[in-house]
Amino acid sequence: MQYFASSMPPAQPPRPDTPADETPAEPAPEAPAEADEETQGDANARPAGLFLVVGVGASAGGLEAFTEILDALPSDLGIAIVYVAHQASGRDSGLADILRSHTGMRLELVKEEMPLQPDHVYVAPPGVQLAVVEQRLVPSPRPEDRTQYTPIDVFLSSLAKELEACAVGVVLSGNGVDGSSGLREVKGVGGITIAQDPETARYDNMPRAAIAAGCVDLVLTPHRIAEELQRIGRHPYVRSSYSRRPGDELVIHQEQLHRIFTMLRNTSGVDFTHYKPPTIRRRLQRRMVLHKLDNVEQYIKYMRENPDEVTKLYQDLLIHVTRFFRDPDSFKALASDVFPQIMQHRRGLSPIRLWLPGCSTGEEAYSVAIALLEFLGEESSAVPVQIFATDVSETAIEHARNGLYADSIASDLSPERLRRFFTKTDGKYRIAKVVRDLCVFARQDVTRDPPFSKLDLILCRNVLIYMGAVLQRKLMAVFHYALKPSGFLMLGGAETVGAQADLFAVIDKKHRIFVKRAIETPSNFQIPVEYNPSRSPNRGPRLPTEMHSTHSFQNEANRLILDRYGPPGVIVDENFQIVQFRGKTGSYLEPAPGDAAQSLNLLKMAREGLLHGLQTALYGARKADKPVRKQGLRVVSNGKGHEVDLHVIPLTVPGEERHFLVLFEDPTAAPEVVPEVGGPPPPASSDDERVKQLQEELAASREYLQSIIQDLEAANEELQSANEEILSSNEELQSTNEELDTAKEELQSTNEELNTVNEELHGRNEELSRVNSDLVNLLGCVEIAIVIVGSDLSIRRFTPMAEKVLNLIPTDIGRPISQIKPNIECPGLEKMIARVIDTVTIQEMNVRDSEGNWYALRIRPYKNVENRIDGAVLALFDIASRRHELELRQARDSSRAIVEMMRQPVLMLDGHLRVQAFNRPFADLFALSADNAIHRHVYDLDAGRWDIPPLHRLLDELLPRQGRCAEFLLEHEFVPARPMKLLVDGIRIDGGEPGSTIVVLAFQGAGEREPAARD
Repeated sequence: MQYFASSMPPAQPPRPDTPADETPAEPAPEAPAEADEETQGDANARPAGLFLVVGVGASAGGLEAFTEILDALPSDLGIAIVYVAHQASGRDSGLADILRSHTGMRLELVKEEMPLQPDHVYVAPPGVQLAVVEQRLVPSPRPEDRTQYTPIDVFLSSLAKELEACAVGVVLSGNGVDGSSGLREVKGVGGITIAQDPETARYDNMPRAAIAAGCVDLVLTPHRIAEELQRIGRHPYVRSSYSRRPGDELVIHQEQLHRIFTMLRNTSGVDFTHYKPPTIRRRLQRRMVLHKLDNVEQYIKYMRENPDEVTKLYQDLLIHVTRFFRDPDSFKALASDVFPQIMQHRRGLSPIRLWLPGCSTGEEAYSVAIALLEFLGEESSAVPVQIFATDVSETAIEHARNGLYADSIASDLSPERLRRFFTKTDGKYRIAKVVRDLCVFARQDVTRDPPFSKLDLILCRNVLIYMGAVLQRKLMAVFHYALKPSGFLMLGGAETVGAQADLFAVIDKKHRIFVKRAIETPSNFQIPVEYNPSRSPNRGPRLPTEMHSTHSFQNEANRLILDRYGPPGVIVDENFQIVQFRGKTGSYLEPAPGDAAQSLNLLKMAREGLLHGLQTALYGARKADKPVRKQGLRVVSNGKGHEVDLHVIPLTVPGEERHFLVLFEDPTAAPEVVPEVGGPPPPASSDDERVKQLQEELAASREYLQSIIQDLEAANEELQSANEEILSSNEELQSTNEELDTAKEELQSTNEELNTVNEELHGRNEELSRVNSDLVNLLGCVEIAIVIVGSDLSIRRFTPMAEKVLNLIPTDIGRPISQIKPNIECPGLEKMIARVIDTVTIQEMNVRDSEGNWYALRIRPYKNVENRIDGAVLALFDIASRRHELELRQARDSSRAIVEMMRQPVLMLDGHLRVQAFNRPFADLFALSADNAIHRHVYDLDAGRWDIPPLHRLLDELLPRQGRCAEFLLEHEFVPARPMKLLVDGIRIDGGEPGSTIVVLAFQGAGEREPAARD
């Protein structure tokens, strides 16, 4: 985005109830005023019946905060509240009954379409997705794909689109990131956004994600949110957004705007002088509401006392509202009409070059890159592509360079595009490397900085609609210069080239696609673009007349008086070409025969009798740069002569060429003078009068000829001097040409070096990508909570296990660890980390989480490749699992020791019936050794001799079912030629897992006692 909300084509046609805003009277390539997204929010453009609507989004833990807000709100505030929460579908919810006891406003459960009304609370039922359409709440079933279910974002986006500045978005406690995208939409149209203070939220993921996205105006506790909603709802400037009370509208004067623009320009380097007044007024009004200020003078004082507010206002004027493949039909038009012609005109190995001024956070640039890759198909690897995406906001450019977007973009992209051009990372989508490599992002003020050149396509959508006529004309010249002879220009749905139709031809009116005309770029085109030439050192920037209605009425009154009572005249340039006619000049001027362009020369249009005096007056005024007056000239018009007084006045405007105002005054219009007694004699006869006139004309001609001779002599001297200068310049040019040849060779050598460096950087980039992939996979596989922090204690990276143990979310990366509420009891964590970094020593201690689990915390210094300390590494080891393993190992060792001490034969098996231990009496009885039995399956002992049905019944049926068995009779020849009759006592101890189960069998001869169980 270049300014305000670029890259934001209207999602729907303009509403018919939106009147035109204050558009400059002169022709310009302006968008239709009703399509301007900011002017739609103007106070006079609001249909009657609108009111403030507050959208509240919440998830786990949000109900408690919402009830606290309702308890503090009055029932007659005149606003509507819509509560959208994550709820399990398929069952009735008692949420409405709970909320009714906390508010005096009427509460409605939105099960069917219903209108929005003030002093109502609306609740979305489970399994329903709400949207606002034409000031009505419209429920729809939730999508089957769970990843597409973002009810808070969907509702807030529709609320912003429908109500604009009358929308307020609030995000309360909850897990996930739902709500961040919706708040961005609300703020983009001039609404106000609020998030619950994470310190007071039971689950702070949703508020933190919204704050990290940079789209939250206020971070407050629930009680403070209620107070703020009351103040906002009753603020006069907020009510002026939807009421027609003229006294409430923001009043801003020229001098105040000048001071605000100066502070913005000094802070950001961007001049907003020539931007549309309704947008600037709306943003100023919004900031004043947030700071509880009632007039512009208070806000200017606040800006001076708080320099950060200037930056915040600047960011507010650069709201970034865009998404992937917005207006999909326009991308289809690119693929069908523009890309094929670009490929057709492409020569050799030349790259395809595209420029997207006002790229915002990069979604549109990546969308164009994806569309181009899809069009090229298998040829994409063979065709070089360069996409230059620029924006005046450094923050937006940094976001675009990262290429990391919330999972809510899945609703704008097809599953196939998501799979092919994105990768899922930490709950977000990262743009694929094949797309990222095509795009170059840079900060650029398109109104001042030099443009790119030799471009095939410029895609500038919804940037011009926020600019005045002066900037629009200049940018059209910039775009014409930057394009190739066959280049294309694509504008937003509400934009057009307007008065610059001679520069571009329309090829698709619906999608605003134009092609460059083969004409010269206008001669007044400058790089960098200086769009305010009338500025002088002693004057501030000229402000748009739309802001100052009083001056506009004065100018109109002056114009009417001059047209009715002022003398006729013309304005001419230095060459006496007429640039403007004033009044009725037909009695003094007439078109000359010949070329129409040449007929506008004042000297050629002068009527009979006027030429000699006009020549003398014009040359005299041009030479002396002072007004010249000629009286008593006689001009012939329609066969009749009459007298005229001629007045030539130089016009000087700083930064412009000198012009002259020529006035034709009728002496008969002056008050009649009564001759005095004894005065001058009566007029002479007509012959004397004619002689006198001829003498005056002859004298004027002589004077004019003399001035021409003097001008010629001066011109000859100047030509001689110029000739000498040209000869000297020629020698200098030859020397310069030699220097240029040398510089060209140096540039070629430098270019070769740059190509080499570029190849090396590509190789390092690929290596870095592989290392990063290895690191991500390694950290994902390690089941240890690890957090890496920088020397400033900001979080750099963490493992998935750390998300659970320390209560981290992906948006916490880059935040100081002191702002995180870890899920462990460690009060001095920040000091311990700082001590490790300062002393380069390892710190260890045992900590406990909120559930009572114990961990061993180890903090080690982080060393970079240069062996310098650049942070610390935190690792948490689960002590409970290690203690459990140690106790289990000790229990097994004890069991084995007991088995060895018993005198009767004893066998110990694990849960898989593998032999773990036996004592010496067992080995002697069955003639087995440790080498032949340990870790072997019991049925495989002695070459399968133990694989008998009675033993299967004992081990596979009785013991698993009963847990123990006494005096089980076994009759079998376990040792060759030695039949045995044994009684077996068995017990099975289950440890919950197969590896922790123990089976113990004790054997004795059957003759020693009667058997209790038989096979």
